[in-house]
Amino acid sequence: MLKPFSLLIISVICVVHVNATVITFPQPNSTLTSQAYDVQVREGNEKWQSSPVYQTDVAAKFDAQQLFKKTNFTYFDCDGVVTVRVKLLNHKAISARVRPASLGIIPRINGNLIELNIKPGQYISLEVNNDIFENLQIFANEPEKKRPAKDDANLIYFGPGVHNIGRLKVASNKTVYIAGGAVVQGSLILDHVNDVSICGRGILTQFPVQIDNSSPTAPILPKNSRDDQLLIQNCRNINVSGIIELHKNYAVLSGESSHVSITDFKAFSSTGNADGIDIFCSSDITIDHIFMRNSDDCIAIYGHRWGYYGNTEKISVSNTTLWADVAHPVLIGTHGDSDRPDTLQQISFRNTTVLDQHENQLDYQGCIALNAGDSNLLRDIRFENIEIEDIRKGQLFNLRVMYNRKYNTSAGRAIERVLFRNINYTGTNAGMSLIAGYDDQHQISDVTFENLKINGTYIFDSMPGKPGFYKTGDMANIFIGEHVNGIKFLKTE
Repeated sequence: MLKPFSLLIISVICVVHVNATVITFPQPNSTLTSQAYDVQVREGNEKWQSSPVYQTDVAAKFDAQQLFKKTNFTYFDCDGVVTVRVKLLNHKAISARVRPASLGIIPRINGNLIELNIKPGQYISLEVNNDIFENLQIFANEPEKKRPAKDDANLIYFGPGVHNIGRLKVASNKTVYIAGGAVVQGSLILDHVNDVSICGRGILTQFPVQIDNSSPTAPILPKNSRDDQLLIQNCRNINVSGIIELHKNYAVLSGESSHVSITDFKAFSSTGNADGIDIFCSSDITIDHIFMRNSDDCIAIYGHRWGYYGNTEKISVSNTTLWADVAHPVLIGTHGDSDRPDTLQQISFRNTTVLDQHENQLDYQGCIALNAGDSNLLRDIRFENIEIEDIRKGQLFNLRVMYNRKYNTSAGRAIERVLFRNINYTGTNAGMSLIAGYDDQHQISDVTFENLKINGTYIFDSMPGKPGFYKTGDMANIFIGEHVNGIKFLKTE
């Protein structure tokens, strides 16, 4: 049965030391229990420990007809290399692969058993018999450095089990701790608050998870209020770390906020408009070490929309794995303020792996999309050390100063000073990429590709075999259209 919403007040977080080298967590009785896999984990020759497996929906098809499939995930903490043993409960393994491929993890198959070695901090997808939907995501977290203890009124604790919280508004100076083995059903609202932490190892979900098939009372939302999983608006000094989200709207929305940190974060979605992390009119945002599989944009960075106003700047994204079953892994620039134009600047993505993109609409393709609309100016943007694996349907790059009449009230101002350094694509399905300005007053300028590698071939202006009358972009299947100036392809390694 679903436990009633309850809060346990416990003490300030303090440093503890855990002797175990592998830490697994209990699994509550809920509809999230997977029927596809059994997982055990150990370090060296220690005793095998069971690591519970959960299931959630992902979008297998999302256009005129919608099709959802179950994906699976398990999580545990470890402080050294561990062996993971995966038992397939419904079929045998003919083949198996682990992604990101760059990790070099080779699974070992024996009938319906698969073993692999994984290091602390690695978040992976195990795909059996080339099935990317009913796969198993494995999250090997580094051990928590801090744990809660009792007696501090500033800490809200959710222990192992199922909790129904509705829409919980969190006050300033609070820590919300979702322990391993906890499943918290509801949303967290941070509105005009400062110095808040959301942390732990457990699951935050917007979907009913009780096993008695009853329907909980739907929360009553304020008029025109968004129902995102974690809403951060008009806030400062917010930290989010360690948790897993199963969301039906945005996983995280940051609006008119600053000094927000999101680390060791995982998220899955399957429904329409269920973006991962969306940033509006915010500054000093740090996103590090995340895995997100979404049915809409994984990370989107915008200017004005709804009640959020102002520029967006100083956004740092690093060590991320992004999987867009629909739309973009990375999108920057669509929304802004045509009356009081916004600038989106000083944005960087480093050490990012894109596992997939699948998008039928040509306007919404681009593993990396810079689409300046609503009089936005996009400038000083960097992408470094980006691995793009074999996408199903989409483009590597889509850079446009545009006027999308569905969402915009004006064309973007410009895109300028963009660096793509060490971009590696290893697949065969990418469609033609696009770089195009809007008109002579709305151009793209100063875009540099440094060490762009496509299937082992470096693309650069003086590359051997390029006819002199070709644009270098032709060699990379990139259409470089009108109103584009100062584009360079360099090789420096």
